[in-house]
Amino acid sequence: ILPLDGDPKQPPFQYILCAATSPAVKLHDESLTYLNQGQSYEIRMLDNRKLGDVPEISGKLVKSIIRVVFHDRRLQYTEHQQLEGWKWNRPGDRLLDLDIPLSVGVIDIRTNPGQLNAVEFLWDPAKRTSVFIQVHCISTEFTPRKHGGEKGVAFRVQVDTFKQNENGDYTDHLHSASCQIKVFKPKGADRKQKTDREKMEKRTPHEKEKYQPSYDTTILSEMRLEPIMEAAIEHEQKRSSKRTLPADCGDSLAKRGSCSPWPATTAAYGSESPAPTPTFTSAQPSTYSIPESDASSPNHQGEGISQGSGEQLHPSATIQEAQQWLLRHRFATYARLFANFSGADLLKLTREDLVQICGPADGIRLYNALKSRTIRPRLTIYVCQEQPRSAQLEMQPGAGHGDHSNGAVYVYHAIYLEEMAASEVTRKLASAFNVPLHQINQVYRQGPTGIHVLLSDQVVQNFQDESCFLFATVKGILCAWESA
Repeated sequence: ILPLDGDPKQPPFQYILCAATSPAVKLHDESLTYLNQGQSYEIRMLDNRKLGDVPEISGKLVKSIIRVVFHDRRLQYTEHQQLEGWKWNRPGDRLLDLDIPLSVGVIDIRTNPGQLNAVEFLWDPAKRTSVFIQVHCISTEFTPRKHGGEKGVAFRVQVDTFKQNENGDYTDHLHSASCQIKVFKPKGADRKQKTDREKMEKRTPHEKEKYQPSYDTTILSEMRLEPIMEAAIEHEQKRSSKRTLPADCGDSLAKRGSCSPWPATTAAYGSESPAPTPTFTSAQPSTYSIPESDASSPNHQGEGISQGSGEQLHPSATIQEAQQWLLRHRFATYARLFANFSGADLLKLTREDLVQICGPADGIRLYNALKSRTIRPRLTIYVCQEQPRSAQLEMQPGAGHGDHSNGAVYVYHAIYLEEMAASEVTRKLASAFNVPLHQINQVYRQGPTGIHVLLSDQVVQNFQDESCFLFATVKGILCAWESA
């Protein structure tokens, strides 16, 4: 979602929050407005159309949804989790309410018990319309630790407006706008505004030129949705899924923020059943049939017994494969949170993003799992099974090492050891040569004068790295090794 910088087309509506902007905001940063918890603030809903613009809504009602959402992108990723935590601590409360007695020109006001941060209503653009909102959450309720004096997080007040489609449902998007706010305990916003004003008065005239003046009202910045629509449609074609998280508009828009997609379902006026949202948001979180924890991804089957623990997530992984990867790597707690993430989506998250989303312990663990490289084994040995001459591969002209005097070349298996234990060698030998593990009685190494030395942990720990061995079975299902 991109701001309408340089767009010659005038937006159809304008929304004005009747609260003063902070004077301590630099010129090129987005305005910041302080609100008091629970206080009623007017938002004026203005028809901004020129003659002939959007004629299909003339004489008709439109629907607007007002929401309080997070400004920080990392908190937007965990909005559901954050709001569920707030709901647990504040049972029965809502984040956002309309002060209905003060509001003018609004019809059929609705709230959804499952969306504590949103209200919706119908209004006539041709008539004077003002809604008074009350924000009940405060910015410091969403800071990670509370030891006193934490800097509160910023929110956004966002307004999305829709017109009726051919079926009479209000799902055709017309306009979105938002502004950045911080919410304080009662009268805290007044004190903060006064503090900012006093700080600015102490600055030199030259320094003051770098800051925006404080305005009595806050104009919500218009946003356009077309780029996100195109991206989502393309994503739909490629992944057969719909993105429900805020779009990352890149670093150039970090200071301006971005609009969030509207709630997953909105009530259809004139009907009892919920109406679908526009096609570029998800109606419900996708659900998947997750296999047992020891199952392998379709792209990584049958690559040895340690494949499950060492498998990396690939950017090409689908949403379902990413879910399976999370479960296999003990991140089942976050499977729902990342329900719409493909492999590429997960791999784009930074370490700071994951710590913010999952907390320090799991965030660092998930980051390490996503970015992990193969751990170098402590010891590597090469083993070849003695075979009849007819089963050996004939050495090609110019072949390199590994050939013997009879003109044949042996094919070796690489055995990678992490534990440096005899049991590990036995287990990996059985896997490499398809010998039933329960049939292996003892494993020996052939020593001086042909003696059989029982393979123990100490013997394995004294192997030279990249040693080569011939492997043979002896009567009674004994395994003997002979140094090559």
